[in-house]
Amino acid sequence: MAFGRLERRKAEVPISDINMTPLIDVMLVLLVIFMITAPLMTSSLKLDLPKADGAAPTEQTPTAISLGLQANGALYWGEERLEPPAFAERLKDIERRGGERPEVLLRADRLVPYGRVAELIGQLQQAGLSRIAFITEPG
Repeated sequence: MAFGRLERRKAEVPISDINMTPLIDVMLVLLVIFMITAPLMTSSLKLDLPKADGAAPTEQTPTAISLGLQANGALYWGEERLEPPAFAERLKDIERRGGERPEVLLRADRLVPYGRVAELIGQLQQAGLSRIAFITEPG
């Protein structure tokens, strides 16, 4: 009476290869995490915000235009006071010249309404002057 086979089966040989599936799964999860977080780490808007307390005095380059705006609305180009038509004419001259556009150093009184400053910036940008620096007093 035989209850089973009499011949012996060979023992299974242990697998000596590394199972790559879990490693690939972990790597793909990390790749997805980095793909999602990488754009969040860099902002598309680059701002170099000035610090009024520790701001070093800026050196005026020869191609810089110094503008001053007083609380009463008077506009100064360097030390010369300009009326709005004369200011517009100077902006047209810069626009006609072409070439490298100068940087604008804007000094506005603390009491000047924001709307006036925004209007001035709009005029400068229409003339092609996009590099505008706001000058402050050291704290």
